[in-house]
Amino acid sequence: MSRLLAALFVLSCAAAPAAPGDWPLFRGDPLMTGAGAADLPDQLDERWTFKTGNAIEGAPVVAGGVVYVASLDKHLYAVDLKTGKPKWKAKLGAMKASPSVRGDRVYVGTLDGVFHCLKAADGSSAWKFEADGEIQAAANFHGDKVLFGSHDSHLYCLDPGGKKVWATKVDGPINAAAAVVGDKTFATGCSDGILHVIDARTGKELGSVDLGGETVATAAVAGDRVYAAMVSNQVVAADLKKMEKVWAFEAPKRQQPFHASAAVAAGLVVAGSKDKKVYAIDAATGKEVWNFTTGGQVDASPVVVGNRVYVGCLSDDGEFYVLDLKTGKELQKLELDSAVTGSVGVGPDCVLVGTDKGTLYCLGKK
Repeated sequence: MSRLLAALFVLSCAAAPAAPGDWPLFRGDPLMTGAGAADLPDQLDERWTFKTGNAIEGAPVVAGGVVYVASLDKHLYAVDLKTGKPKWKAKLGAMKASPSVRGDRVYVGTLDGVFHCLKAADGSSAWKFEADGEIQAAANFHGDKVLFGSHDSHLYCLDPGGKKVWATKVDGPINAAAAVVGDKTFATGCSDGILHVIDARTGKELGSVDLGGETVATAAVAGDRVYAAMVSNQVVAADLKKMEKVWAFEAPKRQQPFHASAAVAAGLVVAGSKDKKVYAIDAATGKEVWNFTTGGQVDASPVVVGNRVYVGCLSDDGEFYVLDLKTGKELQKLELDSAVTGSVGVGPDCVLVGTDKGTLYCLGKK
């Protein structure tokens, strides 16, 4: 096996969900690709709904037949995936971050700057760590260590007991989850536009790429490239070997910020914009393949499952779309109870998404 094939094999293994049917991280896998596999029906129906007390802005995650979802009502909820019935809830503080699951622990940060580790069985506290700024970024993992960013401009690495291993400072608050590839991880402050490549073992910076603008979205890694959606109206690809920007996509008209994280699958980068459109961009060249106009601004990160894209928007009608990945053709539109502020999580045979009114929807076959 060549070195390149071996590297791709390792990356593909690293990108796989923790277990069949699980979606334990914000974007599904350690590479933050926003792409996964599931046995989804051709047409989605409302299987069940679960009501929280305020908006759901992060993505729900799925592990071991349980959905974990954080709300601005200050609670983290564990919900049975099959029935939609609550298993437990824990009052932690207002949360915009998605939870993350590893083994029998659930990890999530709050807007008051506290990072929590909870026991998945009952939601009781295992430990907590206090940062010096609010936490909107979801956690990721390197070995048995946990990584997360804070608005105090640090990317933190904690050991399994919640003790700080290292903290790396960047210029500006960190909103994005950190992708992990082998022993490398990434950090970007939204103000400096620099993607920092960091040794996940030591916290030492290995190099950096100037993305050419501000970003608050989580970057996705595929092969030797990283793809980042930018507040400065672009989607950017960078080469991680050469540490340089490869291409930058910008809408031909009415350029608006990209707040949502891009998904990468089948040679395409799929990104939602404030201009009320979802774009599919050729991952190799940066050229537009298709665009689709939604009923509202797209702040929720799209997800790709198989040959379909699942994405919501900030329409008052709660429009949620299923699109053909190759063509951008609308295959289905559902109307939820309010604007879709939350990104998509994926179960073994369903998708899960939250709304501005705090409703968690499980969509699959009835």
